[in-house]
Amino acid sequence: MVYVTSFRCFRCSRQYKPEEIEKLPIPRCSNCGSALDAEYDYSSIRKIILRDDFMRDKPAHWKYWAFMPVKDLSKIITMGEGGTPLLENIRLWKKGRLLIKYEASNPTGSFKDRGSSLEITKALEFGKRKVALASTGNMGASVAAYAAYAGLECTVFIPDIVGKEKLTQIKAYGAKTIMVDGDYSVAMTEAENFVVSNPDSFLTGDYPWRSEGTKTLGFEIADQLYWRIPDHVVVPVGNGTLIWSVFEAFRELVLVGITDRIPRIIGVQVENCDPVVHAWENELGEIIPVKDPQTVATAIACGDPIDGLAALRAIRESGGEAVRVSDKEAMSARDMLASNGIFVEPSGAVAYAGIIKKKLAGTVVAVATGHGLKDMIGIK
Repeated sequence: MVYVTSFRCFRCSRQYKPEEIEKLPIPRCSNCGSALDAEYDYSSIRKIILRDDFMRDKPAHWKYWAFMPVKDLSKIITMGEGGTPLLENIRLWKKGRLLIKYEASNPTGSFKDRGSSLEITKALEFGKRKVALASTGNMGASVAAYAAYAGLECTVFIPDIVGKEKLTQIKAYGAKTIMVDGDYSVAMTEAENFVVSNPDSFLTGDYPWRSEGTKTLGFEIADQLYWRIPDHVVVPVGNGTLIWSVFEAFRELVLVGITDRIPRIIGVQVENCDPVVHAWENELGEIIPVKDPQTVATAIACGDPIDGLAALRAIRESGGEAVRVSDKEAMSARDMLASNGIFVEPSGAVAYAGIIKKKLAGTVVAVATGHGLKDMIGIK
């Protein structure tokens, strides 16, 4: 049973039937080109979710299948993603309770595996044999792994900022890599053009399917806290997909009656790639792109974020805020986490850097997005 009822545009609010979106090679609003949000039959989901066995089941990605747009559960592609630990080390923060959602323990070392599991499942549903995407590294490695696991061909368009560790990981899974002369937005355009020209290919990346798969990170945070909601959830912002997905998960838990509030969602960007922070600070309704961003936090170096408007909405509707940190602050946070046993790449440390900068109190969850072995810049 699939419970998705429609897709709605973030910018112009145009609504689409699921079958309309599934026919598009690029799943975006045909009216204004903006990103889309999935909407569900929550009354039907409530009948499945509010049961003792669901509440007691161990947190895992596909535990929350009812909140994902999957028609055929027999086609699910999973490598054991999700169920990542919520770590607490009291030496890392003295102003409240700090929990680190350690996404590095996913199969390919980043939170991207959640979205990849759903995307490759959808590719099989649509009868595709090839997938393509643009990536700054982690998503490329993740999609390449899940595509290989499912027996699909994978082509990854890669901007020149991607580090050798991530490039090596992508190639190890047998994906075809195409280096792009430009930043992530240029790579994304090339990936989209490739799929339009190759109708046997399925476009993966920060589009609705990935966003819906990534929501399980938010569900797990609440689940691991025995359905008690933290005061703040702090999230790195690149394309904006992750922060929206986390917000949406908490919103949907309220809609089905499991919880009664949404935490403040804090988005963190680095100063050389901060279009969402700029829009939030200046109360803008649009995202002004940053051209060719240069930062040590390469995994979130998305100057023209696909889900930038969604990120703004998540921050605003939760009563949160957008925070800017420097590369130096991100690296310092990475080193502090590592010296206390939690190894993440620089992009995975920006949430913790934001917590330090804002001196957040109460119960705070920081999303640590990728393993330190993926980008060891500055480590001697």
